[in-house]
Amino acid sequence: MGSRTKGVPQMPNADEVKGRVKEAAGDLTDDDKLKNEGKTDRAAGKVKDVAENVKDKAEDAVDSVKDKLHRD
Repeated sequence: MGSRTKGVPQMPNADEVKGRVKEAAGDLTDDDKLKNEGKTDRAAGKVKDVAENVKDKAEDAVDSVKDKLHRD
């Protein structure tokens, strides 16, 4: 089974948090480069979350097939 629990809000990963901090710092200092780095970090975090969700669903599907094969 996957490691995530359905219906439970997910905490942001480290890249998303780092990105938010960089964006906020960029806003405070008017540093567009830092803001863009923050946006890139947040996007990378979202990609990692999607990949993790796909991995979890694939593992669940494999487990389900294994269970069906072992019942027969």
